[in-house]
Amino acid sequence: MTPGRPTELFARSALIGGEDCARPFSLAAPQGQGPASPLIFSSPHSGRCYPRRFVRACALPLDELRMSEDFLVDRLFAAAPRAGCWLIAANRPRAWLDLNRAPWELDPEMFSTPLPDFADVKSPRVKAGLGVIPRIVSEGREINRRKLTWREARQRIDEGYFPYHQRLERLVRETRNRFGQAVLIDCHSMPATAARAMTPLAGRRPQIILGDCEGESCSPLLMDTLEYLFTRAGYRVSRNRVYTGGYITRHYGARGLGAHAIQIEINRELYMRKGRYAPSNGFPRLQEAISAIIAQLPRALSPLWGGLRDAAE
Repeated sequence: MTPGRPTELFARSALIGGEDCARPFSLAAPQGQGPASPLIFSSPHSGRCYPRRFVRACALPLDELRMSEDFLVDRLFAAAPRAGCWLIAANRPRAWLDLNRAPWELDPEMFSTPLPDFADVKSPRVKAGLGVIPRIVSEGREINRRKLTWREARQRIDEGYFPYHQRLERLVRETRNRFGQAVLIDCHSMPATAARAMTPLAGRRPQIILGDCEGESCSPLLMDTLEYLFTRAGYRVSRNRVYTGGYITRHYGARGLGAHAIQIEINRELYMRKGRYAPSNGFPRLQEAISAIIAQLPRALSPLWGGLRDAAE
């Protein structure tokens, strides 16, 4: 997850097959003497290693499958381990499996065999074609050439979903045990078209959207701090507009129990070339700004857990 120049990032931004496809996620540990704070960064939608068998079975070419990616978001937040924080990121793509859903949100219309009774077939996300195994990518394009079987779905969920969430849950639990609190920042990007569709505030559309499930998933200090730091860095920030927080934010955010979760949505127009899966000239500036924000967060949020690690110990 080491940052590189934009041209280098583009050259290795997507893979078909390869070693990363064998591992559902990558985990970068805090550098130095271990965690300096209870901050955990998660990037569940930036996976770009496409299993060969999946690509061959799809009705869409690779460039259209990639429309669901949170393009290079894990690279934008790559400074987290250097700041003493954990960073967990999916390796496989969202079009194959969506980690920001409940495990059994499944669309029965996608399957040739019956689903078990515990499948959640009526959730709004399933009805929109965006269950844990998506039916569509952005712009409503159908992913699959044929219907799947329940066995295929279960295999994907067992291989990709549960390993990611089991590791993330363990990180949250161990961090909370150590510091008394855990702070999870779930990192995403949004299409420029989504931002353009929003009603402008003061004549301008947001570039960063912060979601805390309308105040339910984290301390106000986390929301206030992130809004202040992104605004000071020169970005237009909005709270809970359209993106209030997905499954990960809702599931792991329990501030009364010492777990805080917030979702960050970044407008891809800030760092991605229009119509191309390549970083723009804005990528280095945004990455640098996010790195600076990450470096400031442990001290800015220290009232949540009573100080930095050295002070606590």
